[in-house]
Amino acid sequence: MPTITVKNMPDDIYEDLKNSASIHRRSINSEVIFCIEKAVRSHRLDPNEFFTRVEAMRNKIDVPPLTDALLRQAKGEGRP
Repeated sequence: MPTITVKNMPDDIYEDLKNSASIHRRSINSEVIFCIEKAVRSHRLDPNEFFTRVEAMRNKIDVPPLTDALLRQAKGEGRP
């Protein structure tokens, strides 16, 4: 496997990377690979496709749409 050396990394970025690795229980090397993979393999979402998927999920659940009137009613019922 290839090896990469990162030169002149700012101290604050290194600390952020180290903290993120600790939070995710990964080595710093594994965290770097994860970050690079996320950046390189990410893709831009098509807004129409995204909203189509959201609408499909919304249609699967059986709840009324959340409206201002419904929120006001719920707030009113929760108050003495």
